[in-house]
Amino acid sequence: MKFYNRQNELVLLDKIQKLSTHAAQMTFVVGRRRIGKTSLLIRATENTDCIYLFVAKKSEILLCAEFTEEIRQKLNVPIFGEIKTFRDLFGMIIELSKTRHFTLIIDEFQEFNSVNPSVYSDMQNIWDSNKEQSTLNLILCGSVYSMMTRIFENSKEPLFGRATQRIHLKAFDIATLKEILTDYAPDYSSEDLLALYLFTGGVAKYVELLVQANAFSYEAMLHEIVAENSMFLEEGKNVLIDEFGKDYGNYFSILTLIASGKTSRTEIESIMEMQTGGFLDRLENEYGLIRKVRPILAKPNSRSVKYSIEDNFLKFWFRFIYRYRSAVEIGNLDYLKEIITRDYTAYSGKILEKYFTQKLIDQKQYNQIGAYWERSNQNEIDIVAVNDLKKTVLFAEVKRNKDKINIEKLKEKSEGLLRRFEGFKADYQSLSLKEM
Repeated sequence: MKFYNRQNELVLLDKIQKLSTHAAQMTFVVGRRRIGKTSLLIRATENTDCIYLFVAKKSEILLCAEFTEEIRQKLNVPIFGEIKTFRDLFGMIIELSKTRHFTLIIDEFQEFNSVNPSVYSDMQNIWDSNKEQSTLNLILCGSVYSMMTRIFENSKEPLFGRATQRIHLKAFDIATLKEILTDYAPDYSSEDLLALYLFTGGVAKYVELLVQANAFSYEAMLHEIVAENSMFLEEGKNVLIDEFGKDYGNYFSILTLIASGKTSRTEIESIMEMQTGGFLDRLENEYGLIRKVRPILAKPNSRSVKYSIEDNFLKFWFRFIYRYRSAVEIGNLDYLKEIITRDYTAYSGKILEKYFTQKLIDQKQYNQIGAYWERSNQNEIDIVAVNDLKKTVLFAEVKRNKDKINIEKLKEKSEGLLRRFEGFKADYQSLSLKEM
């Protein structure tokens, strides 16, 4: 698959590269696994002197031996003696960068926490003592979001405040998914676009795997995802177990409940029979996997709160693959396919709401966008979008089938909320597969 999107990130990385020719730069790049961080960095540095080091979970001595050889080959410099610690290796790199400009990428940087946690304080001391004489373009990349943000943004950590730039790489946007389908399946339907958005959420690796398999319809995508030896079947565990550690069971149970429609804390705790406030707080603020959803215009401390999983693939994985893992474990993938097929219409309808919400956000025409509901989920409105400058408010109902949308009923449900928009011009829209 060709390289898509990331123009803003490439421009920023090029700017950092130019700055580093005069003064050392430290950039940290974070993003969930499979999002395309390594591909981006390789693309951005393909025409520069660049060393790429990958931190695997192995002994520090073995890592340093591998790293030393990589540096020797890439920079064509003699290295005498055996370097056994990363402290000594990084010190050597900094010394080299005083007379020669180059880029150093350290991938899965958070893994030093298991290799040797003192690496971070060693790097801080060496960086602080030498950065003024250095022209190193240092890029530190990691996929365990909680650990990477703690390393660089927790005031108690050695590298706090040292980074000169931060890049949070996110999934492909809707326009990019459309571009990919146009390139590989120009006759794609709205159903195909919704399925690609639903299954991958725009995560680059998942999109690439489906493109390589020539899977561009809902049926073909489902066949590829729920196939024997498919990487998608274990992907949720692979992405998240390092994040959660030994408590992953509780986190997985909570995420499964949210993905299955149990979106309030009360519902979650009644089923799990335990307090979940701490878990929910960490899932939201530390791991960035869920967010609180309140009715639009609700006060920040409103108790009317639902939880939503942000990542489309993980939402799908917990809703179907993890929830029915017993069928997966005994190899009954046909059963799993039947379950997904049975529930797909209702499930994809909710994802369609997210699609149009994201599309409105991308248009940058509104300052508030959200859903609305009243007590006991009365008068639910799928999307409300507000432009305070132009004094306009959009009320939208979203359904897969346009014929099932009743605009008059939408107007009735909006009456109470509309009173809070005195002097605003109201617009009512029906959004369906046809409008994708």
